Amino acid sequence: MNHVSAGLAGFALGGSLIVAIGAQNAFILRQGLIRSHVFVLCLICALSDALLIAAGVGGLGALVSRSPILISAVTLGGALFLGTYAVMAFRRAARPGMLVAGAPQGMALKPAVLACLAFTFLNPHVYLDTVVLLGSLSAAYDGADRVAYGAGAALASFAWFFGLGYGARLLAPVFARPAAWRVLDVLIGCVMSMLALGLVVSFLRAG
Repeated sequence: MNHVSAGLAGFALGGSLIVAIGAQNAFILRQGLIRSHVFVLCLICALSDALLIAAGVGGLGALVSRSPILISAVTLGGALFLGTYAVMAFRRAARPGMLVAGAPQGMALKPAVLACLAFTFLNPHVYLDTVVLLGSLSAAYDGADRVAYGAGAALASFAWFFGLGYGARLLAPVFARPAAWRVLDVLIGCVMSMLALGLVVSFLRAG
């Protein structure tokens, strides 16, 4: 198999996993709308995915899948964090006029970076998708083809997060109205709540 086809296969699978609605995407979308630390946050998400994909392709997937304690710790931590952020989103929805698309309001850089890291590394689905699933499927490739497969998956992450972060400003005219922010924050709160509930259910079933 040539390197190009392996890379395209990695790009396709990586893209299909990343595009799904989740905590990271909702956070980057909101930061992109207010144009707050977009480059740094997109870079963190993409580099984090690339690191996890590299670990999975390198064989860490088998180790993670055999560590129920690690998975349980990440699951509970992720549920708590997502639940807290859901409450924050619903509170913002109750006061929707506080942000304007394109204005420099929002989190300072440090809390934004910490939130971005938490959305990434406190989400067990990130490990299952990047380390376990992508890592396991990379076993079908050898040598340089496996490297190309991992590089393709990582490239999909870069393309998606930077496209989402900078493409969000195209929606700025829609979010010039406070009602649009209310709808967005309610949707974000619902997504975070469902993800948190799903993590709790997963933990209880595993126990």
